[in-house]
Amino acid sequence: MVTANEIEEMSRLFKMVSYPSRVAILFLLKEGPHSVNQLVEGLDMEQSAVSHQLRLLKDARLVKSHREGKSQIYELDDLHVFSILEQSLTHIRER
Repeated sequence: MVTANEIEEMSRLFKMVSYPSRVAILFLLKEGPHSVNQLVEGLDMEQSAVSHQLRLLKDARLVKSHREGKSQIYELDDLHVFSILEQSLTHIRER
């Protein structure tokens, strides 16, 4: 049986991946760790917007980061969430 708390957590997860920019960040991070500057270049977004989305993704435990010199490097926290995105993509492409 699924608890009310688990349902609430699932809802928060889907809200987190309901923004195209966050999904784009997750797909880039699936390729490997990236700095904020690399993500900005790959997404053609403003640095402040990328940083904001990364903070939200990190707070939701979808990405993690570590420091390398002066750069903050971001990567997927784990691949479990990404399997949901891949299943969604498969569903979309079945049309």
